[in-house]
Amino acid sequence: MIVHRDYTHYGDSSVKIFNDHIEFFNPGRLPGDISIANLLSGQYISQARNKKIAATFKEAQLIEKYGSGIKRIQEAFADYGLKSPLFENMQHGFQVTVYSAAKLTSEKTSEKILLMVTQNPTITIAELAANIGISNRSIERNIASYRKRKN
Repeated sequence: MIVHRDYTHYGDSSVKIFNDHIEFFNPGRLPGDISIANLLSGQYISQARNKKIAATFKEAQLIEKYGSGIKRIQEAFADYGLKSPLFENMQHGFQVTVYSAAKLTSEKTSEKILLMVTQNPTITIAELAANIGISNRSIERNIASYRKRKN
């Protein structure tokens, strides 16, 4: 939020926490030539609004590279079996809403994994991932979590 904020706007950045979701709001909409669809598909050229702040964060290794954040966020949510965040231009800024169904989603995923392994004890992690629609890494995390609970 620090890197992307429009510091010429008087509005405040905010984080609002609700029972089922969290909203992150920053003054400063997407540049006029970038739509939400462009953002989600990766079909845009990254434009640093605050070049010196972005360079400082990159130098401190707090960000990886310019223009990779949305893709990495989407991948991380998918890896954990979570609903994708909602990205919105609104009023004078940009809002990201993340949903907190992690426990429910994880339990459902664990149940699917257990059922598939019971039905086919030789099933591979890659096959589990393909059948459930999540990454290999997410399958591995679910199995590790299940093993911890059973010990």
